Amino acid sequence: PRRSRRRKSITIAYEPGQGDGAEPQRPRWEPKDWREQLERIREMRRNRDAPVDEMGVEKCYDSSAPPPVMRYQVLLSLMLSSQTKDQVTSAAMLRLRQRGLTVDSVLQMDDATLGQIIYPVGFWRNKVKYIKQTTAILKQKYGGDIPSTVEELVQLPGVGPKMAHLAMNIAWDSVSGIAVDTHVHRITNRLKWVKKETKYPEETRVALEDWLPRDLWREINWLLVGFGQQTCLPLNPRCSQCLNQDICPAAKRC
Repeated sequence: PRRSRRRKSITIAYEPGQGDGAEPQRPRWEPKDWREQLERIREMRRNRDAPVDEMGVEKCYDSSAPPPVMRYQVLLSLMLSSQTKDQVTSAAMLRLRQRGLTVDSVLQMDDATLGQIIYPVGFWRNKVKYIKQTTAILKQKYGGDIPSTVEELVQLPGVGPKMAHLAMNIAWDSVSGIAVDTHVHRITNRLKWVKKETKYPEETRVALEDWLPRDLWREINWLLVGFGQQTCLPLNPRCSQCLNQDICPAAKRC
């Protein structure tokens, strides 16, 4: 029998904005004035003299240590830093490092000694438990190193998404996402850098990653943390000293 020359119709699914005749892609949402606000925050942070700059996690580890030890110290400082001022975290890390801070040295330490060393970091009793549990897992499963993915890092006791993204950035030099702590959460809501108000840091991270250019993800944490420590305070923000006073939706204009 003669074959039909009729062609089968093939449907090709295009992404919006691709292919002939496709509808043009809608411009992605972005906050009003955000580029100018960002530039002004950079100007206010130019001196790099906030507590996070002088005593933050990036200043807490021994940069001359073997890479696995350095990465372990980064993770430990992140675990200690949760709900704790940078000054307190830095002092605790210094005391730990004076005793030779490695996976093995922590595993050999009893809980009471570890508690005495890290006190008065926030929730220090819980952190003793989490540090011992996580350190044992690192020894058994990762040969004393830390995992190299966010998915594995957040499985460790006492390690949340913010810590995981910062660990990827600082320890592995990899930008896996935006690290959102209370400062970043508060400030981006005040600036309306989220489409609608978010209640939790993890919501804020997802909202920011939806529009903020990826080449800014590494910078945004330290930039806003220092800004939040010095100017955009949780209570009584220093709006009169802020360069964004005229274009900040939350500014108290006198």
